Amino acid sequence: MGIREQRAELDRAVAGETICTSLAATARAHGGRPAYSDRIDGEWKTLTWAGTRTRALETAAGFAALGLAPGDVVALMMPNRSEHVLADLGAVHAGGVPATVYATLAPDQVAFVAGHCSARYAVLDGEDQLARWRPVLDRLPELRKIIVVDAGACPPGDRYLTWDAFTALGRERLAADPDEIDRRWRAVKPEDTVTLLYTSGTTGDPKGVLITHSMVLQEAEMVKRSSALPEHPAGVSYLPFAHIADRVLSYYLPVRLASHIHFCPDPAQLTTVLREVRPHSFFGVPRVWEKIMAGIQAVLSTEQDPARKQAVAGALDAGRAYVTAQEYGNTPTPEITAAFEAADKAVLTPMRALLGLDRVHQASSAAAPLPVEVARFFAGLGLKIFDAYGMTETTGAVTANLADSFKLGTVGRPFTGVELKLAGDGEILVRSATCTPGYLHRPDATADLLDAGGWVRTGDIGRLDADGFLTVVDRKKELIITAGGENIAPSLIENHLKEHPLIGQALAFGDRRPYIVALITLDGEVAPVWAAAHGIDSTDLAALAEHPLVLDEVAKAVEDANTRLARVQQVKKWRLLPAEWTAESEELTPTLKLKRRVVHAKYSPAIDALYGG
Repeated sequence: MGIREQRAELDRAVAGETICTSLAATARAHGGRPAYSDRIDGEWKTLTWAGTRTRALETAAGFAALGLAPGDVVALMMPNRSEHVLADLGAVHAGGVPATVYATLAPDQVAFVAGHCSARYAVLDGEDQLARWRPVLDRLPELRKIIVVDAGACPPGDRYLTWDAFTALGRERLAADPDEIDRRWRAVKPEDTVTLLYTSGTTGDPKGVLITHSMVLQEAEMVKRSSALPEHPAGVSYLPFAHIADRVLSYYLPVRLASHIHFCPDPAQLTTVLREVRPHSFFGVPRVWEKIMAGIQAVLSTEQDPARKQAVAGALDAGRAYVTAQEYGNTPTPEITAAFEAADKAVLTPMRALLGLDRVHQASSAAAPLPVEVARFFAGLGLKIFDAYGMTETTGAVTANLADSFKLGTVGRPFTGVELKLAGDGEILVRSATCTPGYLHRPDATADLLDAGGWVRTGDIGRLDADGFLTVVDRKKELIITAGGENIAPSLIENHLKEHPLIGQALAFGDRRPYIVALITLDGEVAPVWAAAHGIDSTDLAALAEHPLVLDEVAKAVEDANTRLARVQQVKKWRLLPAEWTAESEELTPTLKLKRRVVHAKYSPAIDALYGG
């Protein structure tokens, strides 16, 4: 089937539909099934799909009662919780445009985003979010009402309203005039904007990406057709809803599948939630998988029993061999299969159960390429992590590895209905029904993004192999060009460095310089465990960054990375920094990608010192 036929088939599958009609259909067919669960005081409280739709209509009526007009923007700054989805659905059903913004934004960034989209309403979680909005409210004259979920944090005054009062208003309005809300959601069209998402701003001010109902339903349909999920799968939502991946996997796709999503508003509690939920699917950005791997490695390193160590090592080898034998073009032999089945029963399934990943049918990663050594580590556990590729501007994934066709170290092949090619300089170009029509109020940036033929210029450099599998090399603007004229992908170097569990983050630098240097940070969770196992009393990262044993171990990690790099890529000098990099300290985006410009500026004296300056 050709691309045109594939796209026509996808069009037929979602023709005339919106998130509003999809939710109505799911509530009719699966109204009693669980939809969203929040962990409150150690117990799960659950909304059914029928309850979700009823609450969404009440929320829509609340917005209508406050004067929301079709097209008005509702800014959302909340953690992952049912109220977040209900506020979003309510805005959509009332004809508005929800825009979740990252909860780590500083006040000036809040002012930029809310002002740029002319937000008329905001729904905030509590005091932390209010502290980011209050200082700039005088710069947001179009903001009419702020709804606060935490009633105890809601300030006095007409500009504020508690969530409970807001939903009570909605129930009253819906009961008095149900036809108005019915007219509103039925008036929503597939080409209308379903959400406005601002990019995380790694290269300047964030841009507002316009995403339509048709785009998210096409994406959900593509993901559904490519997945190996059971009926009504269970999942965990912990990544920000400002990130397109979690919006698709924990919101838009569940509306189509009648899934059961469990919220984890604090990522520090993720391991606990995973063990309780035992999801059928789990998505992690590369840094999440790296941290899980580092934790497992730290625990395994403390094992003193030689027989147990040997049994685990043998089982991991059997897992890796089995997964490798299933990669595209390979077939597992009976011996490899038998060895894996024995290892899986005795060792690997119990290990996955300790992580809460023993029921996972589909593990996936995106946002940045997953280092192949991380993928191979989890293959040892019998867990295939299917790397995917996409961006906010393509409504998430446009390529993916699938159960019947995968190659570790690649991001797979294009989904059905997606066109992909490489420009002359290797830039990845994508054309699909899931591609954005452009950026809000930014015709200049839209012209840079989309060419005359409708192809999205992704800004990523890639390679396509003979079987059509895509490998992402790096961001086009982030390639290092050394003083000697060599083009080097910094992420390749950084991924090798981060394979050591002690290393949390690394940044390779060398643009217009004679050699590569690196800034390195310790992993805040693993480093204290490693230190205790090596007889070091301190758990303070700053102290550990100066300890001779730690420095020696990091030096070994750099040496090991260098053995797998070409001479021009090797790290000649490095510095171990005394603190972690986080979204709050501004070196990382909320999705844990490096903000290179921030690091370059913040640590320029350290970088200069590595060059003798």
